[in-house]
Amino acid sequence: MAVIKRLNPLDWTFLAAETRESMMHVGALMPFTPPADAPPDLFRRLMDEIRAEAKAYPPWNLKLRHPGLLAHPLQSWVEDEHFDVEYHIRRSALPSPGDERELGILVSRLHSHSIDFHRPPWEVHFIEGLEGGRFAMYFKVHHALVDGYTGIRLLSRSLSDDAGDRDKPMFFALKPPAREAKPAGGAPTLEHLLGLVRQQAGTTRNITRALSHTLSRRRGALVAPMQAPRSILNSKISRNRRFATQQFGVERLKKVAHRHGGTLNDLVLALCGGALRRLLAELGALPAQPLTAMLPVNIRPKDDPGGGNAVGAILASLGTDIADPVERFRAIVASTREAKEQLQGMTAAGIMQYSSLLMAPMLLSQIPGAVGRVRPAFNLVVSNVPGPNKPLYFRGCRMDAYYPLSIPFHGYGLNITVVSYIDTLNFGFIGCRDTVPHLQRLAVYSRDALEELEQAGA
Repeated sequence: MAVIKRLNPLDWTFLAAETRESMMHVGALMPFTPPADAPPDLFRRLMDEIRAEAKAYPPWNLKLRHPGLLAHPLQSWVEDEHFDVEYHIRRSALPSPGDERELGILVSRLHSHSIDFHRPPWEVHFIEGLEGGRFAMYFKVHHALVDGYTGIRLLSRSLSDDAGDRDKPMFFALKPPAREAKPAGGAPTLEHLLGLVRQQAGTTRNITRALSHTLSRRRGALVAPMQAPRSILNSKISRNRRFATQQFGVERLKKVAHRHGGTLNDLVLALCGGALRRLLAELGALPAQPLTAMLPVNIRPKDDPGGGNAVGAILASLGTDIADPVERFRAIVASTREAKEQLQGMTAAGIMQYSSLLMAPMLLSQIPGAVGRVRPAFNLVVSNVPGPNKPLYFRGCRMDAYYPLSIPFHGYGLNITVVSYIDTLNFGFIGCRDTVPHLQRLAVYSRDALEELEQAGA
């Protein structure tokens, strides 16, 4: 088998972190409304078509060279010469008429199962039986193959912005877009090599300065590693997952954020902070210190075709120690502003290196027996990923929402990811069923947190 692609260190890390309980796959739930003229046997026809044209293109036809040893030092992607499309594309159904709660329960169970690494690490489930003839698509892929940002871009290629397009192939059957070949250069000159050395030296100085500044500002708005309080979110997890969703209009959110002097991203954190403060208070488990969140930062160039991982990270306060919603929002704004300033002037490589240093304490929680004994590097992950900005269709069926599912892992039992779609923000709350009781309440409480900020100063 010819090696198609070597794994970069971050991709390899996601494989090395895979355990029975901490599964490193991400996913998406997309509900659809079919048109009035949709055939009743839509999915039977679709499966017949998929079987007839069962070819897959990279990255969807790639599997691990060493599936029995995920952390193999020479791990790489190779082409699956016996690609079985029926293994990857599956049909499921709810007892009709299925509601949103039943859909959430099914997706929670599907997300609780490990991926088969002897095959390309992804699955698609078409879920039928929703009220009004609607259906949903649940997509799952291992983070080592593609990150969340890339996954959205690649998956969207199999959807269409034309409601009349009924023939577009599935995403895995589409050839990757051709990349423009860069002009070949000659041997590197001494001046070029010296420039690279100077660039790396500058990057190292910036990283050292930023990390020193971070560690010296423990009492300011800037959040430092290991500053997070111990909480029930940072316990040992099981393999069982629970998933909940919420959707808000972007203009509504921007209006509230602008009124209180922050950004849309700040407001996302405020809604998460307000919801978590209320839930943990009800459980008698609210820490006196503010919860802190790790925020992934996409550093991929605009023309990058995707594949692998290219993300940095910052730490921010969620202000959960502050009862007043407006004061909590202001604390979050101050925290994110200082965190972003730390990345100013760094190259993409520098941001990744700095982020790795920030995240290094997280590895302590992955040592057997360490969860609960060491202070967490942060309390949870909150990601905000840009999604499609126009309506998308699958075989004429309109996509109603795009709800992301991410990764809980040992010591970090809750993950909140937000994806934009047209004029909405779609929240996906995913957590360990046993570590985070009543997780579905977070979706309700995030709506209540927004209403609190709307009423404050109105």
